[in-house]
Amino acid sequence: MDIYYREAELKDLDRIMEIEQAGFTADEAASRSAMEERIALIPDTFVVAVNADGAILGYAVGPVVEQRYLFDELFEKIEANPVSGGFVSLLSVAVAPEFAGAGVASGLLGEVERRARLAGREGITLTCLADLIGFYEKNGYVNEGVSASEHAGEVWYNLVREL
Repeated sequence: MDIYYREAELKDLDRIMEIEQAGFTADEAASRSAMEERIALIPDTFVVAVNADGAILGYAVGPVVEQRYLFDELFEKIEANPVSGGFVSLLSVAVAPEFAGAGVASGLLGEVERRARLAGREGITLTCLADLIGFYEKNGYVNEGVSASEHAGEVWYNLVREL
């Protein structure tokens, strides 16, 4: 399957929310208004994967921050990205269930990295649950231990990909 990448657009919001809600618990998932804000404010770091027909397979999104690790306030409120520098802090990497295992998530991580390098970012940071650490390590991320995040009452781990 050929996969293409582009910036998210407002017309994608319904499909993005379907994928978000399928991939995360109700406590973990972003609200519709948060996703709408992300599309408006950080289109350069809101990447969707689409097939040849233009159907959205998954997405990766997060603002650029100065800190090495993301912090919980980012799940509620973000600002526009700086032109260069900082870390892309991925808040969501999600794939539609019917495309799980097809390489969509790894492709998205590669595309985020490509765009981050072009923008002169220092790296990419994210938090994940213990069962996903191996996946991110296979994609070049380093587990830097338990995160201070209390998002959704879970234990999260800091993973970083320096560029």
